[in-house]
Amino acid sequence: MKTSSKTVIGLLGGVAVGAALGILFAPDKGCNTRKKIADKGNDTKDSIKNYVNDFIENFSEKCDSLLSKAEELVNEGLNKTDQFASERTNNLNNIKEINKIKN
Repeated sequence: MKTSSKTVIGLLGGVAVGAALGILFAPDKGCNTRKKIADKGNDTKDSIKNYVNDFIENFSEKCDSLLSKAEELVNEGLNKTDQFASERTNNLNNIKEINKIKN
């Protein structure tokens, strides 16, 4: 891990610890402080839950879109293959007819 990454992680950890200590030693009743901590925890949990749900929804939409596009490409490839085979069959039949006429 790079030194700058370690510094950022340490700084963020320090901020989190400082905020927690600030709440714990705030001049407020213990029950109020615990309620604030619980409320903040619930808010954070809800935010993470919403973020994960949004991520899953977006991921599902992208997967559906990619699958649809892949299906279109496969069908297009199959159609072109059928068309190519049909053209080759017609060409072969034309060559056979020409050979019959020559013989």
